[in-house]
Amino acid sequence: MKLQYSSFFISSLSLFSVSYASVVMSSTNDWKPSQMDFGGTGLMQMPSGRMAEEGEFNVGISVNNDYHHYVASMQVMPWLDATIRYTRLPNVLYNSNPDYSGDNLYTDKGMDFKVRLIEESYWLPETSIGLRDFGGTGMFDGEFVAATKRFGNLDFTLGLGWGYIGQSGNVSNPVCKISDRFCNRPSDFKDKGGMVDYGRWFKGPAALFGGIEYQTPYEPLRIKIEYDGNDYSEDWPQIRANSDMTQHTPWNIGINYRLGDWGDAKVSYQRGDTLTLGFNFYTNFNHMKASWLDTPKTKVQASPTSNDWQQASAELQHNAGYQQNTIAVSDNKIIVTGEQVKYRDRDEALERAAAVLTRYGNDDITEFHIIEQNNSMVLTETIINRDDYISAANYDQLGVTPSSTFDKYQEPTPLSSPIVAQSIKRWDYGLSPSLQQSLGGPEAFYLFSLGLSAHSNYWITPKLELGGAIYINIVDNYDKFNYGVDSPQSPHVRNEATPRVRTMFRSYVQDPVRLSQLQLTWFEQPTENIYTQVYGGYLESMFAGVGGEILYRPMRSNWAVGVDMNYLSQREADSWFGIYSDDYFYYDGANPNSTTCINNPTSCRAYVLNQGTTGHLTTYYTPDWAFLESTLFKISAGKFLGGDIGARVDFSKQFKSGVIAGVYAVFTDLTADEYGEGSYNKGFYVSIPFDIMTVKPSTNRAILNWEPITRDGGQMLRKKHQLYDRTDARSPWSQRPNTSQ
Repeated sequence: MKLQYSSFFISSLSLFSVSYASVVMSSTNDWKPSQMDFGGTGLMQMPSGRMAEEGEFNVGISVNNDYHHYVASMQVMPWLDATIRYTRLPNVLYNSNPDYSGDNLYTDKGMDFKVRLIEESYWLPETSIGLRDFGGTGMFDGEFVAATKRFGNLDFTLGLGWGYIGQSGNVSNPVCKISDRFCNRPSDFKDKGGMVDYGRWFKGPAALFGGIEYQTPYEPLRIKIEYDGNDYSEDWPQIRANSDMTQHTPWNIGINYRLGDWGDAKVSYQRGDTLTLGFNFYTNFNHMKASWLDTPKTKVQASPTSNDWQQASAELQHNAGYQQNTIAVSDNKIIVTGEQVKYRDRDEALERAAAVLTRYGNDDITEFHIIEQNNSMVLTETIINRDDYISAANYDQLGVTPSSTFDKYQEPTPLSSPIVAQSIKRWDYGLSPSLQQSLGGPEAFYLFSLGLSAHSNYWITPKLELGGAIYINIVDNYDKFNYGVDSPQSPHVRNEATPRVRTMFRSYVQDPVRLSQLQLTWFEQPTENIYTQVYGGYLESMFAGVGGEILYRPMRSNWAVGVDMNYLSQREADSWFGIYSDDYFYYDGANPNSTTCINNPTSCRAYVLNQGTTGHLTTYYTPDWAFLESTLFKISAGKFLGGDIGARVDFSKQFKSGVIAGVYAVFTDLTADEYGEGSYNKGFYVSIPFDIMTVKPSTNRAILNWEPITRDGGQMLRKKHQLYDRTDARSPWSQRPNTSQ
């Protein structure tokens, strides 16, 4: 058996290099549920009723002669486990047409969900219900109810499965006794995938499954024994590829060896003739502490000793993280206005700012006012009583902390006092890595473009920004992506339901150096709770135009609503500044009047967005419900880049470290045939705070985004500025402090 390595894990495994040193080591005496071959907690082929610890993120690989599973699992909530899986079939091509997928192996994409119904108690087992291959092609789709109970070093699982999990049919389907419509299960596979087939759930054959997981006296080693509910008679390789998957026994046996608090190695013998090997690597987003080499806090002084306000401004920037700051002084207060760029924990920033300010002014000063702004839009004001803060900082009162003296989340008052100092920076620049990627496509399992983005911003006025970026391509494999404008034989495009707003990406990364953005932006705050931006120029790598956004966001509210509208033209793929002047771009050498082009237009031309509009009404909501703690729903309804109408639903969860994991799906008026493979746009992402990856505090984030496959439906403009992010201080989401234990 030959093991294959996939670059699917390049991005995922990078998370573990970040977290390995930051995760708190736990005793191996703690019973930690292990992963099954398909991803998620379980035995080998069969799931269990167990849930992992909240925040656990697990990537794994499991291979045998029939399937290569690549999985990423996450314990999103204490009661919700989610898995994303890519399965490759060795010796089976993605498509028999070499123009379509070359020698790429067939790849199936699926998602699994498991919800806990009953938490384990003295008498009751931990019981869960789950769906496998949710919205996939149907290759592995199945449903189950599983109960798991621990007795000492033995963990017993008993479950009932349907579909792939219950294919052996060793018991009658109990739901069939309720209604005849559950007695038979449709057997068709969905070639495009992506659609949720509710009509198959809990139908057809059912089977009991179960097993035991034994923790041996040697702590790293566990032994698993499993009774399989699938007989493999309907497995895809057996039906479509004539592979022999005869099940010689329903009993599977395996061992799981803990490599440390970061991973497992596993081996199992299944079906009586199949050896399966696997590895899992994991971390926990709730346990990723930050370790900094930071500037020491300024020593608190009982009485001010200086009036060097310019020095105070410099200290506020370097020690407390308030850039673009101004200092104003009235009779009894010091007013600081600035943009916080250093500390997600605003209490840390405020405490440092207050410590700095105790050194300045005179004895008449009784209050410090810290006004946070972003792009010259004022967000929130904190009032600090000087004497109360000094008393708390010196531990004069038991149980009183410096942060308890902060009167936060006040609406900022207009600045009327004279400015005595400021640290205004009109120009900044930087260089950052950029990675764009797609997984599981027909052309290659992993498509990527890795480069550097050189960016710069110049503030013409406090409210007017000129910004630009140049993308330098280092390496990519998008030459395999045969959706490009130089591929008139592309077998993918069979209709012109939408312009090629994203699938021409290959053509935009061919040049080693390209202008990715050049934009003028005006920020304005008309009223207390309303924020706006107006922008124009080359807005992203593929589109130029003008647009605007309005956001209504009350102070400390768990909801906000915004509207954006944009008028766009698609940029020419081989030009820095040009835009397409016609709706169709003809390939080199194509004759529009030829018989070939008339009978098969997509073989000669690309449908592009000459002129168009896009815009959305977006609602943001962070629930107060305990079972959805630290989550954000973002729903955007409107017109997408390709002209399709619909809504994008985005759900994200923030863990104690500040890591945010999210999924999104876009549903529009395009049919599955018009959209193409995948049926609708969807993806998932992980946003990682810089300050848990580096030794310096920072408010910046790195975002890793995955899309199963790139198509033109449900695509949005990639705006430089999002007002919801820019106004985060009004009700923190991305800037919440790290509370890892």
